[in-house]
Amino acid sequence: MVKVRWHRTASCCRLEHRTYNRRLERTSEKISRLDLLRFLERVQERDLARTRQWIADEEQRQAEIAARQAPPPPPDWIVEQGIGAGRRIVAVHQGWCRMSGKRTQPITQDEALRLLGEDPERACQQCRPDTELGVL
Repeated sequence: MVKVRWHRTASCCRLEHRTYNRRLERTSEKISRLDLLRFLERVQERDLARTRQWIADEEQRQAEIAARQAPPPPPDWIVEQGIGAGRRIVAVHQGWCRMSGKRTQPITQDEALRLLGEDPERACQQCRPDTELGVL
């Protein structure tokens, strides 16, 4: 049993901690520093697991929000580029064309007109951007 003495001061009462401090010293002598560090490690691992769960929950929430939003509309005109360092232009497509490859970039209508004016063979044979633009 811990004996506690109260001392009256001018403004408040305070607890004298002598007996409590002695008991704590005896208890901490029984627990090794290594045990304390292992305890700290377990606490931090639990906190890290909780933080990772929060991150996963937030990522899932953001993915659900993104899935609810409509994808942006396709550009009006795209240009398909070839493989290699030069990245020459292979074809000009309308933005909705599914025949375009993965190496595409959006372009403006003026740029599409210029590219088709330089080489009419660049027009996609499926979506026919030259017909849409009036280039014959």
